[in-house]
Amino acid sequence: MGQCERSANGTGCVLSDRQSANHPFVLTRFLSPFNSIKPIDSQRFFWWENGKRRSKALGRFPSEIKAWAAAKPYRDALDAISKPSAVKVGELVAQYRVEKMPQRASTRRGYETFLRNYILPKWQDSQITDLQARPVELWIKSLTLAPKSKVHIRGLIQTLWDYAMWRGDVPTQRNPMELVHVRNASKRLQKPRTMTIEEFHRLSAVLTEPYRTMATAGVCLGLRWSEIVGLQWRDIDWLNGELRLQRAVVKQIEDEVKTVHSSKPLALDPRILDVLKLHKQNSIFTESHDWVFASPEKHGKLPRS
Repeated sequence: MGQCERSANGTGCVLSDRQSANHPFVLTRFLSPFNSIKPIDSQRFFWWENGKRRSKALGRFPSEIKAWAAAKPYRDALDAISKPSAVKVGELVAQYRVEKMPQRASTRRGYETFLRNYILPKWQDSQITDLQARPVELWIKSLTLAPKSKVHIRGLIQTLWDYAMWRGDVPTQRNPMELVHVRNASKRLQKPRTMTIEEFHRLSAVLTEPYRTMATAGVCLGLRWSEIVGLQWRDIDWLNGELRLQRAVVKQIEDEVKTVHSSKPLALDPRILDVLKLHKQNSIFTESHDWVFASPEKHGKLPRS
């Protein structure tokens, strides 16, 4: 209940329910002269709309509480007008793709996989505010995916929430995805198997070139496949025995390496240098900007895939 202030002539009382930047609500009760407490006129509900004061007659009520109860439908209607609904997930994703989607091709491809196959089919017509902790956790739990994939989906929804707050579509608040728990999030479904030295030698013996050289470089230097096929001759410092990873290639799309640590120089053992030198002597693409493992079918313009 708002504060009641008596007017100068003692004939009126204005009760202010609350003040809003858009439209303050005012309930006015006209009292009879001589400070009588008996109402002689009906109580009215006042509000501001487009800079103009509007009013609605409510009738006569024996108490302020009942008068405010009668005014509640009008207050709720004004609240609904002044508070636009939150953006839908489908619309939010469309804008996110333009403004905030990672530019790295392989990362973007992974995001799109989770968006198209899981998040959008389930939530695209829902408002972002509908994606609260409980319904999202129950939905993720029902998915027949590995725990790590579930973590990625939760993380992507969390990113969409952050994006909605950044855009001002929803008030800045704690991200509800922080409350979503994914069971066995760090547990692998299958234990990874490590190849032994003897097994690698047997594999290397049956590989043909240049795949034997590619396998040797990958195993000895701990390189990802995208980093192996992304090598160019200029990346190798023959004099100082170093290799700098400058790029990665996935599905014939050249991009940055995955992490900043990947770009740090790698020391090359003399035996690895000899393997790479022998491969260069047998290659027809040996210019500085040529791919180390260039594709003959693509006339050296692309690496092997």
